[in-house]
Amino acid sequence: MTVSDRDVRQAIIDACIEMNALGINQGTSGNISCRHGEGMLISPTSTPYDTLVPEDIVFMGWDGEVDGRLPPSSEWRFHLDIMKARPEVNAVVHAHPTYCTTIAIMGRKIPAIHYMVAVAGGNDIRCAPYATFGTAELSAHAVEALRGRKACLLAQHGMIAIGSSLAQAMWLAVEVETLARQYHGAL
Repeated sequence: MTVSDRDVRQAIIDACIEMNALGINQGTSGNISCRHGEGMLISPTSTPYDTLVPEDIVFMGWDGEVDGRLPPSSEWRFHLDIMKARPEVNAVVHAHPTYCTTIAIMGRKIPAIHYMVAVAGGNDIRCAPYATFGTAELSAHAVEALRGRKACLLAQHGMIAIGSSLAQAMWLAVEVETLARQYHGAL
């Protein structure tokens, strides 16, 4: 493992821990990936973030081949498909923040209730239709909801934020949760 490889893996661990500290995720339900070489690095499934070490972060090639001692997140498919569809995306953050998830349970998008909605790339933050977690159907819905956007909600599920860097994707995830809280308060 190179220093750069170890640094990216540690950054994913740190961001997973930060998601919970910021309140945009609970437990191990969220997941994070970063473009890396000929594929991506992604957080493993169902492993407490504070127990992770760099070797636990899973490498997945663009062909879906896995190299890691733990299985990848069950949501690996949409992480992989988003990065394959969007070459400018270097990080994907998926979480289940309370207000984003509440709006998504209602099957609503976040309309332009505040000018900051534009940071997600458009005049709204779409809500992808429901599909079972981990499926190709959910992945297709997520990729479509993110067309021309940097964030989306997933019906009855949570949210996705993408960015050219992990820091950018994390910032956007927090901003989208703030917008969801504001929208929920206005309903």
